Amino acid sequence: MTENTLSITDRDEILALFGPRDQHLRRLRKLFDVTITQRNGSVRITGEEEPVQKATRAVERLRHLSRKQGELSIGDIDKAAAEEGVTPAADLRRGGSALHQPATGEEINIQHAGRRIKPRTKGQALYVDAIRDHDLTFATGPAGCGKTYLAVAMAVEALRAGHVRKIVLVRPAVEAGESLGFLPGDLRAKLNPYLRPLMDSLGEMVDFNQAREFMEQDIIEVIPLAYMRGRTLNDAFIILDEAQNTTVPQMKMFLTRMGEQSKMVVSGDATQLDLPRGVTSGLKDAIKRLGNIDDIGLVKLTAGDIVRHRLVQKIVAAYESDNTSEEVSG
Repeated sequence: MTENTLSITDRDEILALFGPRDQHLRRLRKLFDVTITQRNGSVRITGEEEPVQKATRAVERLRHLSRKQGELSIGDIDKAAAEEGVTPAADLRRGGSALHQPATGEEINIQHAGRRIKPRTKGQALYVDAIRDHDLTFATGPAGCGKTYLAVAMAVEALRAGHVRKIVLVRPAVEAGESLGFLPGDLRAKLNPYLRPLMDSLGEMVDFNQAREFMEQDIIEVIPLAYMRGRTLNDAFIILDEAQNTTVPQMKMFLTRMGEQSKMVVSGDATQLDLPRGVTSGLKDAIKRLGNIDDIGLVKLTAGDIVRHRLVQKIVAAYESDNTSEEVSG
């Protein structure tokens, strides 16, 4: 094992080098397969000798670049690595596959007494890593694989840590064989069934009284997709659930709501499509259009990532074997 130490005392330089929510730091660790830590003005790079030397040169190169342009992007990190002969594989750039990309499986710190949340499968760990490393992440997978639950946990972690000022939970109000008009109550009551899954996940991570207070203060919003039009969301963690039920224009509208210092997670399951026949899913279209952009994470979870009742995996497998449902290409 080899260790190199760099002296970096300027806080702004550290922030530029490590990136928002340490996403550049995690990228460097994965690319070079080294451990990088910072304490008391010293950055330590530890690992096998050759990767440590390469990582050290890359960090020095990135330091000079950050001084010149003020901030860095994931593309800058990848370019510095490429100059050392380390080229990120396509699956690392796009979020990847659990079969090829190592996943850390770090615990999600929601700061809730007695509640510990951690990815339980390789695919889930990959999903959490992709969210940490990208400002926009697309996730597809069957029911019960943790798409919504883990995204909400990551949003709560970001809020508690002060990385964002608000959480926005969004769902399209698409009728699954039922009519909104026949549901009892006012508009809020009619929309409640569509938003309930998001509320259920949130309720496991934030105390009821605090969640109610956050909503009253507009720190947490749970809203239908149609209410997003015309907004720009800065310093926010935005989750679009059931995204397979968006149209192409709706998905474009949603994605362009992202403001400064914000993070988005878009998740869905192509086998639960409720759009009218012949209408293209906005999720499928977005993955096709945007899936090759380096700064966007793309994760495809499978039946092996299902963590609900043991029968759910078998139920999903039985339906998938039919090959009658349209699949989202990943």
